[in-house]
Amino acid sequence: MRSRKTAQADGVGSAWPDGELQRLPVGTLQLDSGAKLPDVVLGYETWGALNEDASNAVLVLHALTGSTHVSRGSSHEDGWWEPLVGPGRAIDTDEMFVVAPNIVGGCYGTTGPSSPAPDGAPWGSRFPFVTLRDSVTAEAQLADALGIGQWHTVVGGSMGGARALEWAAMFPDRVQRCICIAACVASTAEQIAFAQAQLLAIRQDPDFAGGDYYDGVSPAAGLGLARRIAHITYRSEPDLGARFGRLPQGSEEPLAHDDGERGRYQVESYLDYQAGKLAGRFDANSYIALTEALTSHDLTRGRGSIAEIFTGTGIEFVIAAVSSDRLYFPAESERLVKELPPDVSVRFEMIDSPFGHDAFLIEAGQLADIVR
Repeated sequence: MRSRKTAQADGVGSAWPDGELQRLPVGTLQLDSGAKLPDVVLGYETWGALNEDASNAVLVLHALTGSTHVSRGSSHEDGWWEPLVGPGRAIDTDEMFVVAPNIVGGCYGTTGPSSPAPDGAPWGSRFPFVTLRDSVTAEAQLADALGIGQWHTVVGGSMGGARALEWAAMFPDRVQRCICIAACVASTAEQIAFAQAQLLAIRQDPDFAGGDYYDGVSPAAGLGLARRIAHITYRSEPDLGARFGRLPQGSEEPLAHDDGERGRYQVESYLDYQAGKLAGRFDANSYIALTEALTSHDLTRGRGSIAEIFTGTGIEFVIAAVSSDRLYFPAESERLVKELPPDVSVRFEMIDSPFGHDAFLIEAGQLADIVR
């Protein structure tokens, strides 16, 4: 039986516990833009064991501000897809070897703007523009190091779904199945517009310092405002209305102005909470780098039509949309399904949920049925 212990011979490291962050140096990365990024390190976590013929490997790809920590494993902290990944779950780690890498430009183990450049100082404003294709290139090197010639399944939601599609396009001979949830062929004009507002919120924070803030105060206010804008698109109006309506937050009075200030509505307090939570765990420069990588996403760029890209690949696709998603409209997923060539297997699934885009993280039961 082949297990993670064989990774030691490949220079990746000895056997490690499930859900523990590992780092793989992949050297200089030739970027999609033509630039080069030196000394790239890829952070990742794994669960389960690779079988003898390396046929049970599953690649799980995170969304914009996600991390490598998909499931608890040996740690005491739940992962962002905890209900789906683990022993006996839809992605059963008793049977499958699960790998979850952090995207290039991120801040959870992989080289990004906060990482040291060759001169020892953080990259900051000098970090080059990266695309989703750049991360897939690095992830292919991780697969090589782990002894994985072909993925049993590549799966992701939102930006992770876009990366899953890129994997299928770039390395069709290395992907048996592609599960794309709440993502689309290319970032739309509206998605780019929402993204621009978020990035300007960060860049106009005085503490941003042009991106070189690591020896000072982080631009938490700008990052928090960016998160507020984004989070509105992640949820639906019916969800926000049902949860908060026009109710005030606690004893605060939204109509009181005698002291020059007014209290908050519950929905405002909710957005404040989401903003503070992200600002406390994420790097603002990484938010910019990954948002720009996502806005650049266009599966057909330089490749031709969807049919031309995937004809003859034999990949099995599952494309899933969320009924109430107002960021990645279901019509975009349906378009992808219609444009896939007739010689590939494709199944379309609708996640019926009031939660909007975030249903790809919330609707554990429906997701399990789709993924299983």
